Amino acid sequence: MEGRYAELLRTKCGREGYQKLVELENVNLHDFIGKYVEHCNPASIFVRADSAEDAQYIRDKAIENGEEGKLALQGHTVHFDGYYDQARDKDKTRLLLPSNVDLGSSINSMDRDEGLVEIHKYLKNIMEGKEVYICFFCLGPTNSRFSIPCVQITDSSYVAHSEGILYRNGYEEFKRMQGSKNFFRFIHSAGVLEKGVSKNVSQRRVYIDIEDNIVFSANTQYGGNTIGLKKLAMRPAIHKASREGWLTEHMFIMGISGPGRRVTYLMGAFPSACGKTATSMLEGETIVGDDIAYLRKIDGRIRAVNAEYGIFGIIRDVNSKDDPLIWQALHSPGEIIFSNVLVRENKTAYWLGKDGDTPAEGVNHFGKWSIGKRDTKGEEIHPSHKNARYTIGLRRLKNCDPRLDDPDGVEVGGIIYGGRDSDTSVPVEESFDWEHGILSKGATLESETTSATLGQEGVRTFNLMSNLDFLSIPLGEYIKINLAFGRDVKKPPLIFSANYFLKNKKREYISGMKDKHIWLKWMELRINDDVDAIKTPTGYVPRYEDLKRLFKEVLGKDYSKESYIEQFTLRISENIEKMERIAKIYQTKVPDTPDILFKVLAEQRERLEKLRKERGDYVSPIELG
Repeated sequence: MEGRYAELLRTKCGREGYQKLVELENVNLHDFIGKYVEHCNPASIFVRADSAEDAQYIRDKAIENGEEGKLALQGHTVHFDGYYDQARDKDKTRLLLPSNVDLGSSINSMDRDEGLVEIHKYLKNIMEGKEVYICFFCLGPTNSRFSIPCVQITDSSYVAHSEGILYRNGYEEFKRMQGSKNFFRFIHSAGVLEKGVSKNVSQRRVYIDIEDNIVFSANTQYGGNTIGLKKLAMRPAIHKASREGWLTEHMFIMGISGPGRRVTYLMGAFPSACGKTATSMLEGETIVGDDIAYLRKIDGRIRAVNAEYGIFGIIRDVNSKDDPLIWQALHSPGEIIFSNVLVRENKTAYWLGKDGDTPAEGVNHFGKWSIGKRDTKGEEIHPSHKNARYTIGLRRLKNCDPRLDDPDGVEVGGIIYGGRDSDTSVPVEESFDWEHGILSKGATLESETTSATLGQEGVRTFNLMSNLDFLSIPLGEYIKINLAFGRDVKKPPLIFSANYFLKNKKREYISGMKDKHIWLKWMELRINDDVDAIKTPTGYVPRYEDLKRLFKEVLGKDYSKESYIEQFTLRISENIEKMERIAKIYQTKVPDTPDILFKVLAEQRERLEKLRKERGDYVSPIELG
């Protein structure tokens, strides 16, 4: 290694660590590391390569320095974030954009020059006296056209440990790069610690510089703000994909079994609290990924990979009845990090919604806890935080798909856009074609809030393809890119909408918890041309006979024609109101909206109004079949 930082890195890394960096033969990497080691000023550095010994060193350090504590089962640990550092800080998570770039009011951004000055001020000497971990990971399978090598600099052993579970090793990937500068960079510091947690949370900042593919995170420990390769990396990945002709999406990937041991791969974009995890973890099916996907066109087909290798999942309400696969994994020996749960005296974890009674006392993110405990504002403290998490590798799950690491990914048969909708959309519907699906299903996606979120149920929130929070390009450009992506492939994936939350006039849900399995089985059959469907003004819906058979075969239950009619009756006024609502959003908030979106919405509204004149406001699928 040569250059101005060689002696600094030799001193801070020690002989072995320094040699690991030298072997990568990448001056772009060395300069980046050297710049921030000099600026953040750690006492020492540990360089993590791909060996099991290096991974174990970080696990041990997390216990030794108190960032994690051991639990009763072998490999299980617990981590606590600060009481006021328990979720993604959306307000302080900002894209840094040049002064001549405007992505619109929907994207939280600030001037790049101002942001860089501010974050570098916070990072100056922030790691003083600490050991720092330099880790190499890979987004997407290694040695693949999907691969994005990543380097993380962090002073948190918890963050380094978490990423070791969630992401594939990347040290050897950097060797294959042969000095390229085409990698993502992440810098994180928990800042000054007080009683083991970040003290200066008022100075918490999460800034993303998409020009240089750098994510900065300071004065925070919560995983959503610090595990840079997760949601934070979506912004530079979306920006990169937009320039290179592929997609980064907020989607699960799962395998659905069909007749003759056939497996068809589906992807799904669902906003929070809309059934995304429950869908991706359906019993009897396989999971490739639960959160972030990369899509590319390979040999005229759309193929996808999971950018990740594990799950950073919300643990609230995970129970043995509804989540048997996750439940089993969480109660078996092996590497798992629980965060912000309650730890009982017997060193086992309790969380909200877990089987059994609430313990009388324990230790949680607040400290010593007992029933009725209140914080300094007089508010009751729950035994486990509502946003408590578990971090686990996908290979720990019995339903992990064998093609998780396929360098060419899996061929995508269908894409689902799902929201929480009490009065408009039927449980499952197929679009007319790719263009209609992107525009009438993905670009119109909205979801109703729950009372637990805002104290008011039923407030509709627009969320373009469930990706609005993570976009780093203009909304109109994002829609155009998605439209173009499916136009020149041999067999574009079918596009569906899903809605598990439709209610009747009594405000009762009219679908069962397990009915979603039937909707996905029907999608699998449609993708493979095994069943016909009924055409409506908004898309294709299932025939009663097909659903009746699937309910009996999959769930062992009878499915009445009355239930079918109630679930799949077309609600015309509500659909027209949605078209008007969405069109107004694009007219007022998205100046670069492609004209074709307004055309497709207008045509759908016209079809609905024509049918309403003929049949009235509510039209049974039987009348259309």
